[in-house]
Amino acid sequence: MIRYLEAIEQLPMELKLPLMKAFELFREEIAETVKRSDFEELKAIVRELIEAQKKSEERIAGLERVVGELAEAQKRTEQRVEELAEAQRETQKEVSRLDRALQELAEAQRRTEQRVEELAEAQKRTEEELQWLVKSHKELREEVGGLAHTVGYRLEDESYKALPALLKKEMGIEVIGRLKRDFLEIGKERYIEVNIWGEGRSNGKEYVIIGEAKSQLKKSNINEFIKKAEAVSKYIPKEQVRILVTYHTSPQVLRYAREKNIKVYFSYEF
Repeated sequence: MIRYLEAIEQLPMELKLPLMKAFELFREEIAETVKRSDFEELKAIVRELIEAQKKSEERIAGLERVVGELAEAQKRTEQRVEELAEAQRETQKEVSRLDRALQELAEAQRRTEQRVEELAEAQKRTEEELQWLVKSHKELREEVGGLAHTVGYRLEDESYKALPALLKKEMGIEVIGRLKRDFLEIGKERYIEVNIWGEGRSNGKEYVIIGEAKSQLKKSNINEFIKKAEAVSKYIPKEQVRILVTYHTSPQVLRYAREKNIKVYFSYEF
């Protein structure tokens, strides 16, 4: 009997009180009504109840472990969520920084495009000005060329009038006919233009008079004139009297002309 009471004491309160009450009633009536077999059946029931309670406690303990594990997992989950939230905050900061950087780049790109447009417009104006300058330079060259030709022609015209007397006085050569500008045939459909051309005679000997007029005589002009005179001599094999007429030249060029047996006349001598 005592063992049953001790076993009942181990039960939870919600089971213990009803069992104690039931056990007390059974004990009052057992002496008269309960047989031994019934008592054994009662003990079996109590054992089953104790076993069921034990299993319940085991299940409860298992559930407590599961709840503990779930709580720990929840704690880890919350920690991970916080870590993710922090990472998200950092990501958002980085996105904001990148967004600002993109906006700055877009603004810089806009300024660059504006600058490119300004440079393109400036380039366009520069090209227009350059074309105007090229055109002006061309016109100026044409004007200068025309002026040079005018000056050269005037020098030639003056030489035609003055040279016969000078050649007669200084070289004893008498001009036959008149001096002129001419194209000399040096082959089939081939001509050389000479500024001063004519024929002369001295002591019964005939010469051809060939010359060039240059407003400012240079050494290169002398070399070109020599080549032209030599080309003419191949087709007109008379002895040449070579003459250069100029407004101005240097002493070095004048000396070079004399070394090449070329007579130089200045305009002020006309």
